[in-house]
Amino acid sequence: MAPAQDLYVGLMSGTSMDGIDGVLARIDAQGRPQRLAHASAPLPQMLRDELHALNSSGPDELHRAALAAVALAHCYADVVTRLLDVAGVRRHEVAALGAHGQTLRHQPGQGYTLQLNAPALLAELTGLGVVADFRSRDVAAGGQGAPLVPAFHARVFASDAPRAVLNLGGIANVTLLTPGSDMPAAGFDTGPANMLMDLWCQQHTGKPYDEDGQWAAQGQVQAGLLRTLIDNEPWFALPAPKSTGRDLFHAAWLAQRLQGIDARPEDVQATLRQLTVETVARALESQPQAVADMLVCGGGAYNKGLMQALAERLGCPVSATDSVGVPAQEVEALAFAWLGWAHLHQVPAGLPSVTGARGARVLGAHYPA
Repeated sequence: MAPAQDLYVGLMSGTSMDGIDGVLARIDAQGRPQRLAHASAPLPQMLRDELHALNSSGPDELHRAALAAVALAHCYADVVTRLLDVAGVRRHEVAALGAHGQTLRHQPGQGYTLQLNAPALLAELTGLGVVADFRSRDVAAGGQGAPLVPAFHARVFASDAPRAVLNLGGIANVTLLTPGSDMPAAGFDTGPANMLMDLWCQQHTGKPYDEDGQWAAQGQVQAGLLRTLIDNEPWFALPAPKSTGRDLFHAAWLAQRLQGIDARPEDVQATLRQLTVETVARALESQPQAVADMLVCGGGAYNKGLMQALAERLGCPVSATDSVGVPAQEVEALAFAWLGWAHLHQVPAGLPSVTGARGARVLGAHYPA
């Protein structure tokens, strides 16, 4: 039986690897979440460097990954402690903690996906029941295991008109919400979002990201480079369902496509921003129904230049989810609180209309407190 408590914690550290967000939510019997509190913390630089390194094969990586998982669990537990202190909530009042972990490999075509996590240790450190390993059941059922959040988006952001919900984390993924449809949601990854822009910004300015898109605004989109980036990557032409990550879009991917390109660094940054815009737009244009508006979450929602470019290219209203009461930076953490609720209540959150799996599946594995 599902517990009587209606308080859930969600944690998120995404493909951008810049930090950890934690959200405390109250979720009612119909699965409607109410955000109560938020806490966040940056990832320690040594751990962040190790997580980046572990995205590629290397020496003694099994041992290193295990140690990194332990360190990540301690960072997660610190955020949980801070979150509950801020909210004035005692641990026994929380039904469960949803913790996705850090994706290091995502290869659904080969039958596996790997998220670095230590959920048993996290349960010990926090005294909370932990729900983790959200992707693997869907992959076992023949699905992509991603995106994970469209079922949550359908509960929170549904509208009377067709709507898109765009998550701009390291990778961009879009959810399509169609009122009156038999499918609660459709969704898929569209390509890189902050991942390549952050990488290029770090290499050339030393800053972790391009704040407000100010650096990109100093450059000019290079049309030839943009065509090269899109046309020379077969993944962009694949039909949905599809998903991707650092397995494909990484420093070597970008370096290979920049060979022989004569462009200022800020022009490359402007072009990478437009790569996100154009691949999102083309993905939406491939769908049978146009959307009336778009809500945007993730760190990219605070990149003013990126948001303006999206609105200009899409020709529909584009706004951050803050406009409907959910801070953009907290949406995914709130989603994992909801996914923890869905697991305990045996609500299928893995949707065939999103992942291509053989059927809807209850996602996650539970580690009791």
